[in-house]
Amino acid sequence: MRDIAVFSGNAHPDLAREVCAHLGVPLSPTRISRFANDCLGVQLQANCRERDVFLIQPLVRPVQEHLVELLLMCDAARGASAARITVVMPHYSYARSDKKDAPRISIGGRLVADLLVAAGAGRVLAMTLHSPQVHGFFSVPVDHLNALRELAAHFRRYDLSHTTVVSPDLGNAKEAAAFARLVGAQVAAGAKQRFAGDRVSISSVIGDVTGRDVIVLDDEIAKGSTVLELLGKLRESGVRSVRVACTHGLFAAGALKRLSEQPDVLEIVCTNTVPVPVDGEPTEKLRVLSIAPALAEAVRRIHNGESVSALFEQS
Repeated sequence: MRDIAVFSGNAHPDLAREVCAHLGVPLSPTRISRFANDCLGVQLQANCRERDVFLIQPLVRPVQEHLVELLLMCDAARGASAARITVVMPHYSYARSDKKDAPRISIGGRLVADLLVAAGAGRVLAMTLHSPQVHGFFSVPVDHLNALRELAAHFRRYDLSHTTVVSPDLGNAKEAAAFARLVGAQVAAGAKQRFAGDRVSISSVIGDVTGRDVIVLDDEIAKGSTVLELLGKLRESGVRSVRVACTHGLFAAGALKRLSEQPDVLEIVCTNTVPVPVDGEPTEKLRVLSIAPALAEAVRRIHNGESVSALFEQS
């Protein structure tokens, strides 16, 4: 592909290299330095003039560090006369700050979107945003992908004739229903209530799960408290087996270990939108699927002016 330049920050260079391998282009080098006063500096070490520039950087821990890297990369590309700057952000962590649900609280998802546009982003390519309204926080075009096809291809290897896809809450039920259609399963959802301090309560499961194989589907798993709470309700309902799936496997604070220790959880499936933290964690039940081919195809279509939504019509 001519007239394209792909750069990555420090957040997930392995994913960036994999995307470039599918595109058949090199990953252009980026020099990130730190001044004596702790400020970051970024230099894009390849020609950007009149080129289609793609910056691959999920916002993962340390989030603020990687956000500033991304802002500086946008500014550097704009200053280098890039024809267009597309931010490829497989995980937008600030998407969880999407509403004013308490007095005097900031809507971080909108603020960070404004910062990216102010820094020079002319387009955003994202994967499975936390809620639909986040799409509208950006004043530039957003191509919003999901990983349902990749997850469905994995689970179709099993006998799904007695399977129910369960969303932990009603907010994710639409995505769970779409996934259930892809695999030919039923759908159910938990009635969840969230309290202060990340404490959650699921009062019931709406749908038929008794005696059935269950796939718990969520957009991301951080501490895993919601999934663990849901597992208790599913056990009370007498499910036959449980598999857990999500797009963003953040697995913070030992979540992967806690989920792996559940004897009725047969498998934990996520994608590589973020680097999966497996150091010292049990990985026998973990399956990590690659979304690099989907991101690469979306990048190719954006560059060539083709429809990105057509990717989902082919599902």
